[in-house]
Amino acid sequence: MKQKTPFLKIPINRIIALILLDIMSIVVASFAALYVRFDFSFAGIPAEYLMKFERIIPFNILLTLLFFALWKLYKSVWRYASATELLNIVFATTCAAIAQIILCNVMNQKMPRSYYMIYWFLLFGMCCVIRFSYRILRLINSKRIDRVDKENRNNVLLIGAGAAGNAILKEIESSSYLNLNVKCIIDDNPGCHGKFLRGVPIVGGRAKIIDAVGQYAVDEIIFAIPSANTQTRKEILDICKESGCKLRTLPGIYQLINGDVSVSKLKEVEIEDLLGRDPIEINTEEVLNYVSGKVVLVTGGGGSIGSELCRQIAGHHPKQLIIVDIYENNAYDIQQELIRKHPELNLQVLIASVRNTARINDIFATYRPNIVFHAAAHKHVPLMEVSPNEAIKNNVMGTYKTAKAADKYGAEKFVLISTDKAVNPTNVMGASKRICEMVIQMMNQKSETNFVAVRFGNVLGSNGSVIPLFKKQIAEGGPVTVTDPRIIRYFMTIPEAVSLVLQAGAYARGGEIFVLDMGKPVKILDLATNLIKLSGYKVGEDIEIQFTGLRPGEKMYEELLMDEEGLKKTANKMIFIGKPIDFDTEVFEKQLEELILHAKQEDKDIRKEIKDIVPTYQETV
Repeated sequence: MKQKTPFLKIPINRIIALILLDIMSIVVASFAALYVRFDFSFAGIPAEYLMKFERIIPFNILLTLLFFALWKLYKSVWRYASATELLNIVFATTCAAIAQIILCNVMNQKMPRSYYMIYWFLLFGMCCVIRFSYRILRLINSKRIDRVDKENRNNVLLIGAGAAGNAILKEIESSSYLNLNVKCIIDDNPGCHGKFLRGVPIVGGRAKIIDAVGQYAVDEIIFAIPSANTQTRKEILDICKESGCKLRTLPGIYQLINGDVSVSKLKEVEIEDLLGRDPIEINTEEVLNYVSGKVVLVTGGGGSIGSELCRQIAGHHPKQLIIVDIYENNAYDIQQELIRKHPELNLQVLIASVRNTARINDIFATYRPNIVFHAAAHKHVPLMEVSPNEAIKNNVMGTYKTAKAADKYGAEKFVLISTDKAVNPTNVMGASKRICEMVIQMMNQKSETNFVAVRFGNVLGSNGSVIPLFKKQIAEGGPVTVTDPRIIRYFMTIPEAVSLVLQAGAYARGGEIFVLDMGKPVKILDLATNLIKLSGYKVGEDIEIQFTGLRPGEKMYEELLMDEEGLKKTANKMIFIGKPIDFDTEVFEKQLEELILHAKQEDKDIRKEIKDIVPTYQETV
């Protein structure tokens, strides 16, 4: 609710000064109206009208000041006066002029009919001059400072001559703290080419971006079209990244709808903006229906995927949200964030290892979760190659123990976070996740709980992913390291990954492996090149790209499905179900117990045990 400004909070000296100036304006306007009416001649003003002027002026002053107060002419901040304040002046002076007509008739002190119109016009003009003079002087002073100080400001090219662009321009114009100087505007609408927006020229469409950067010595480009679709955004930003300028953009159209457009809301252009794929959409009603009012447990809740799961679940009104993580710093961060954003949330944050049978069973026995999202896992391929037993203990054993607890204590659904690296794995991490998928399929066959897995590709911006590494390398001046120029990967954003997980939970009937259609894979070399350009550097000149060769266990490309799996459509056109591969669950369970035992004993040949369970695992040298 908008808070009203108390009258007494406004500086009293300013009010007194305005009242005195208004009294002067009323007197001058009243007398000047007679002077104008009688042909600009003092001698030509009849004495009777001068006497009437003297009789009504005290009452006129009181009435006019009353209307000025009613229309808030003493409460506005005139340094930021706008059309709203101008309308208030129109209404206040019109009411005052009408009141004067009534006053003159009531007191039998009638003036010439043209007098009243001239009086209103003069009073309105003087009132505007008094109140807008501060803003005009401030603007003149600002322009003078701009001319003196423009060498120290960043030259900006603004893309978008719409409402968002206008809001950004207005803030830059009125603020003395922003070190920005908008030199020109780009807009694809040919109808506005050659025109000006707040004094800034609109020089053309997207084809003019590179030319304008050179012509106006642009340092920074601001993309201010929050309503642009994904394809348009990508096409324009692809041009901008070749300019060598720093890029910033408004996050989305909701900013414009909420009136929340400002320079402070601008963000750096991220590599996600150049993927050119529409974001994944989910049926929020379905998600809300199965999460709302339920006790939800998230293992690995402090990680990249786990923490985003917690954020989105918190917004869907669970009965209770339980976060389990072994890393206390991560758990603390998401705990504090959720407390700030969702103070009404029934939240419990627990430090625990999914390897610890007694601890996991105690958590399930105490809180009786209805839905479990299992995100706790080791995921770094090279690290797991040199510590394979840890991958088995944390990923496989942790999943097995948590799944058994979910079954024992009657959870309704159990959703495993898997990876495309589980398909025909060439590394221990991927093989361990494939075994986790098999655990889920086995548990689903003998449990009332619906066990499912969600498989997706690389997540942009997650801990340990390639983008944060590239950003750090760029910040240090390079080189940016890419393993191989031909290596490709599927990518998705963290919110997209979590959307898939939540939607999969809604679709879960037990035993499914959900797969996301992530579009075309992306070359890692292209990601590195684009990120260097988005940072305002030139590849090969400012920042070098260095090829280091594939790491142990790393594939040239990832797959989302094994040869034996088919695809089944779901209600969401971007989400598919892979047909489960049949295997002997009794044999598998014995192999699983032996594998866990070998891992606990730090078996040096653990890869052989893994191969026995996952025949598609092909160890790389």
